[in-house]
Parts: sequence; C-alpha cells; structure tokens
Amino acid sequence: MNLSKNFTLEELTATSSHLPNVPTPEQKEKLAELVTNVLQPVREMFGKPITVNSGFRSLAVNKDKGGALKPISQHCKGEAADLDCEDNAKLFHLIKDHFVFDQMIWEGGNDVQPAWVHVSYKTQGNRSECLRMKKVNGKSTYTRI
Repeated sequence: MNLSKNFTLEELTATSSHLPNVPTPEQKEKLAELVTNVLQPVREMFGKPITVNSGFRSLAVNKDKGGALKPISQHCKGEAADLDCEDNAKLFHLIKDHFVFDQMIWEGGNDVQPAWVHVSYKTQGNRSECLRMKKVNGKSTYTRI
C-alpha cells in the first residue's frame, strides 16, 4: 500500500524479527502523517533515495530490537522512523532546518556522519527536539544538540 510517491506501508512495517508487526488503523494513520509531513517532502528536497531502517514496531518487535519497553515508544505509536541515505548528516540538517518534527536523533556514527537518523512527528505538540545518541559502556546516552 502506497503512503506516498516514494514510501509504502510495507517498508514502514518491515522487520527482520519474525514477530507480528501489524499496525492498527490509528497507527497506520500516524505513519501516513509522518510520511506526508516529513519523509516524502524531505525525500523530494534531498533528491535521492532514503531508506527506512525501522518504522512502526509492535511492542514485541520493539522489545526484540532493544527499544523502549513501554508503549510510549514513538515507533510503537507509528510516529517515528529510522532513516539512512548516502549523506545522513545532510538529511539530519535538512529536516532540522526545514520541517516540523517532534524529535530527531543523530544516532551513533561520529561527529561528521550519524549512522542513521531517527525522526518523529506528532499531529500536535511537536517539540523540535534534537539529540545525539552515543554508546557509553554499551548503553545509549542522549545529549541535546
């Protein structure tokens, strides 16, 4: 099912886990809002493919992937996606400078390039929060940037 010209529901729900990962109608609606308000417009601005590494996650999939163990995870709500492209730093800055978003995280990588970009979008109350995630002693730590 196409959510936009370049993004499908299938790619936003794909998982390497063999656990069920089927969003509810409300979660599908939130995924569509994320695509409409951030992913598709930034794809058009970027002009090159953007890969969704992780979008919607059921609670079981989120736990399996090491994500938040509570249903508050924006991945579990259908409000978040982890993205990868040929220039993740450029992608991060395009979203930061041109789009409304709730939270964006420079995930891993180094000072020049994140390993991937996490972005979330809510229908109301977007915080425009930018964070940097680094692993410290095997645990993820987050700082505001």
